[in-house]
Amino acid sequence: MISVTLLGAGNLATRLAFALLESSGISIRQIYSRTEEHARSLAARIACCYTTDPSAIEPGSDFYIFALKDSALEEVASQVPANKGLWFHTSGSMSIDVLKPYTSRPGVLYPLQTFSKDRDVEFFEIPIFVEATNKEDLLALLRLGDKLSRNVRFLPSDKRRLLHLAAVFACNFTNHLYTLAGDILDEAELPFDVLLPLIDETAAKIHELTPYEAQTGPAVRFDENVIQKHLDLLDDPRKKDLYLRLSQSIHQDYTQP
Repeated sequence: MISVTLLGAGNLATRLAFALLESSGISIRQIYSRTEEHARSLAARIACCYTTDPSAIEPGSDFYIFALKDSALEEVASQVPANKGLWFHTSGSMSIDVLKPYTSRPGVLYPLQTFSKDRDVEFFEIPIFVEATNKEDLLALLRLGDKLSRNVRFLPSDKRRLLHLAAVFACNFTNHLYTLAGDILDEAELPFDVLLPLIDETAAKIHELTPYEAQTGPAVRFDENVIQKHLDLLDDPRKKDLYLRLSQSIHQDYTQP
């Protein structure tokens, strides 16, 4: 039986905890969160003990998973008592080196997905990227990853940071644009769900076409008549500026040799 200590009780930590529980041969021994309510709630759902004190993390687990905010990672790791387990974080933007001062067995296991506490995800379909400082620990992370996903591969920190940057463009920035689109629909007294078929088809197309090939709209040809009409409809200077900058960026892609 593989034993795990989970440090974190947020979106990723919660979904990862349930994915681990669904995998055969894994037990979660302890949950840490600085917020007692979060730690207690998650621990109750998976039937293990919890703590809000990093110095009370118990030794003896095979894996110590740091599923924490980047800003809290090093602070918490510095307070965890030394042990023989393999410590790894789940951050896309943090180097493996952040754990090196605190353990002789640092690693990374980065699932490339957006997570919400109360929304189920099919973990087995999520790409997972792992890194370690020696062959044995890398193999251990690959084996653990294989219990969670059918798509697990090694990726060093420098390339993982670029992957995370790409993910921010593809996910976080895109979702923000949905928010701005929702604001415009509110003004027209229209529900957001009128956009869902369009959003679904836009996402579906890039399973068959490259994003470059799938691009449509007035910015591709920089149709000034349509673009100016849209700009005139926007009272918010922030939305107006973003619309123009994005349109210029799209058009530039299709005018460069």
